[in-house]
Amino acid sequence: MPELKPAARMGRRVMMALAALVLAGSAEAREAPGAAQRRAALQGGSGAFLAAMSAQNAHDMRAAAEYFRDLLDADPRNASVVERTFIAELSDGNFREALKYAEGMVAREGSNPLAHAALGINALSQKKYQTARSFLNRAAGGRGRRADLTVALLNAWTYVGSGDLRRALSIVDGFNAPELAAYRNFFGGLMAEVGGDMAEATKRLSVAYRTEPGTLRVADAYARHISRHGSKDDALKVYAEWDNRTSGQPFVKQQVAELKAGRSLPALARNVQQGAAEVLYGLGAASSSGREAIDTSLIFMQLALFLNPEDDLVKVSVAELFETLKQWERSGEAFGKIKSDSPFRTRSLLGRVVAYERQEKTDDAIRTLTTLLQEAPDELDAVDMLAGLYRTKKKYQDSIEVYSKAIERIPAPDRSHWNLFFGRGVAFERNKQWPKAEGDFLKALDLLPKSVKTQREKYERAQVLNYLAYSWVDQGLNIERSFDMLKEAVSLAPEDGAIVDSLGWAYYRLGKFDEAVRELQRAIELKPGDPTINDHLGDAYWKVGRKDEARFKWNHARDLKPEPDELPNILRKIDTGLDQMAPPPIPAELKQDVPPPPPFSLPPVGIKPNGN
Repeated sequence: MPELKPAARMGRRVMMALAALVLAGSAEAREAPGAAQRRAALQGGSGAFLAAMSAQNAHDMRAAAEYFRDLLDADPRNASVVERTFIAELSDGNFREALKYAEGMVAREGSNPLAHAALGINALSQKKYQTARSFLNRAAGGRGRRADLTVALLNAWTYVGSGDLRRALSIVDGFNAPELAAYRNFFGGLMAEVGGDMAEATKRLSVAYRTEPGTLRVADAYARHISRHGSKDDALKVYAEWDNRTSGQPFVKQQVAELKAGRSLPALARNVQQGAAEVLYGLGAASSSGREAIDTSLIFMQLALFLNPEDDLVKVSVAELFETLKQWERSGEAFGKIKSDSPFRTRSLLGRVVAYERQEKTDDAIRTLTTLLQEAPDELDAVDMLAGLYRTKKKYQDSIEVYSKAIERIPAPDRSHWNLFFGRGVAFERNKQWPKAEGDFLKALDLLPKSVKTQREKYERAQVLNYLAYSWVDQGLNIERSFDMLKEAVSLAPEDGAIVDSLGWAYYRLGKFDEAVRELQRAIELKPGDPTINDHLGDAYWKVGRKDEARFKWNHARDLKPEPDELPNILRKIDTGLDQMAPPPIPAELKQDVPPPPPFSLPPVGIKPNGN
């Protein structure tokens, strides 16, 4: 239960114990007889060992397992390598392979808790409940009910499987601390439901829901139960109350649609295996922050998936953990296992897109987003991602069309749609359709709040203001107004090098070269690898007489791979400097014989036209 607060507290304590086993246990390998000889045998494979350790440290468990298996071919009795291989296989979701190593570890050592737990979970999956209890009790050191929470709850589920619901509930009720009321009633209710005592299930799930009404897993279990053993209308009220707290959950929408169609909902756990999987899922979700906790959480989730391979929420959780660990190939594979009719379908497709993009498989990402938008044309995150990918590939017209189709479907754009107009404006600007770009930037600003409060609001406003004002400055338009807008953008995002650069460039276009140098030097400090900022600073240096430094900056800009249409101009400056080049046109509003434009009022924000 990811949101169940008492579970989270207890889960962290158990997770830390398991983390010590998973992360430190293999490092402190036990020295069995003949270890010195085996270490010597491994010397020839030291490269493979280093590669395995490097893969493990990078959380690439698939590669780590392959390297460790190679090492075991040379030294099959090395306890450290066996344990590391077991952990790697388990983390990667290869439960059957992991079991082989667990059996060997238990036969040889007899004291590895995680190996015993894995064997117990395997026995539970086969409905060998007495065998499962035997392994689980050994995993807990034989302390039975007083063992850690994980083992106690799994043991309780084995008693449900053995037909002893009363014994199972007594184990759950042994965790009688007041803060665990929701926790024990949630699992006790699931056990009573599987065990056939519907009155007890109703009582316990009702208490769990009253204690934790804002926890989706609790609310879902209760609503499912009363849809079959109470009132569908009451079940709808449960989902409505939860949706009022956190709207937009596709899973909740699917449940509501089923109820409104007159169909009851299946139990959250329909058998012992699914109930035990819920224990493992809940503990994994409770402690999935922090690098070491994520490693351990992944093991919990993989064990839950082994017991309940059809649970899409567990599949998504595994995929998201791989995503957090930046294991893009594995996250893409895991998201790919989500069924097409799942409420998590959109999340899975977006996850695959991110994985493809991180692996530089842009064409695969575009195909996946195209599929998603065919299924869900109003999925605006997908619209923005697809249009952005087209823009990255310089297919600006395709980007414009994606944005335009989405905007046409919106009857009354509001604040949430600003990024569609901003994104299309960027595509128009890159496609050299400035009047249309300007209109979209102004529309985006109009949709954004003028009075910003949160960091996100500051960032959004700064991005739009910066892009519009920089574009004006670069074309010699609305210089003074752009200058005011850029100062506001800098005040909203003072650490954004691109925005500070825009302000420096506005100073340059106004002929205030000392001020331009000051701002552009600060921009370089914030974003030293940007070719445009280096080019701008080179121009400003030249104007204040620092010509050697100017050429240095232009050379640096050249080496940083600027946009192809910017490179010839940089090369000319390196060759001849600015004195031999035609100056940029004087902005119309700065000419003495041109009256100033009428007053122009815009709300203040800054990405810059030279960014994607």
